[in-house]
Amino acid sequence: MAQLIQTYPTDLMPSEWALIAEFFPPNKRGRRRKWDMWQIVNAIFYITRTAGQWRMMPKDLPPWQTVYGYFRRWTRQGLWPRINAALVERVRVQDGRNPQPSAAVLDSQSVKTSEGGEQRGVDVHKQTPGRKRHIVVDTLGLLLLVVVHSASLQDAAGGQLTLQRLFNQIKHSLHNRWCRLKLIWADGAYAHMVEPVRKQFGWKLEIVRRSDDVKGFKVLPHRWVVERTFGWLGRYRRLARDYEHTVVSSEAMTYLASIRRMLKLATR
Repeated sequence: MAQLIQTYPTDLMPSEWALIAEFFPPNKRGRRRKWDMWQIVNAIFYITRTAGQWRMMPKDLPPWQTVYGYFRRWTRQGLWPRINAALVERVRVQDGRNPQPSAAVLDSQSVKTSEGGEQRGVDVHKQTPGRKRHIVVDTLGLLLLVVVHSASLQDAAGGQLTLQRLFNQIKHSLHNRWCRLKLIWADGAYAHMVEPVRKQFGWKLEIVRRSDDVKGFKVLPHRWVVERTFGWLGRYRRLARDYEHTVVSSEAMTYLASIRRMLKLATR
């Protein structure tokens, strides 16, 4: 394998690549690969951070057709959520926590889309045409799950969809990811979900409300954690607007931003 050299700030350091190299095993069949896997991953991180177009990838990176081909293949295989989950456990242990969180925070973010693509709508409350990202984070703000859907879907319905997917992951996961989860915090938009969540999933959904007496900005307990995570994700320009044609690809980009940030946390 060629020596790892950092060309762009988004490129992985050797210590960072060592944490995820096992997810990209060497090719044991067919002809030898022309590009090392770390070069492909670096190119994907470059796109995620800069919001560049696949076809306009710099010439000193692998060909865009090759990079995009791997990105699509790994997205279909569900590779990004698996890497993300492994890094969440590592960062939590590094912080002195149990690898599996017992509490989480739920919230959504509406983002505009570019032209075309599936599941596009209008968030009537924020007057935002595009999609919504529903995310679940732990108390450190680490991403546990992201679900992307039309912005026209109300928060309660989107939240139910998100928690259902989280429950299915726990139920069907070989490693029982997040099986210690007992408590989820959310804002008032999810108030009608409290009893259904308790009956269907066995979790306590606690609503953190904003006081009507408070004027201006106020940091709310627990809810600020997920808002900070949205701020972290917003540093990756590919997420500033949803450029993806499919929601699966949009979710993949969110996981990639989370993975890149956690790699920095795990090796600092």
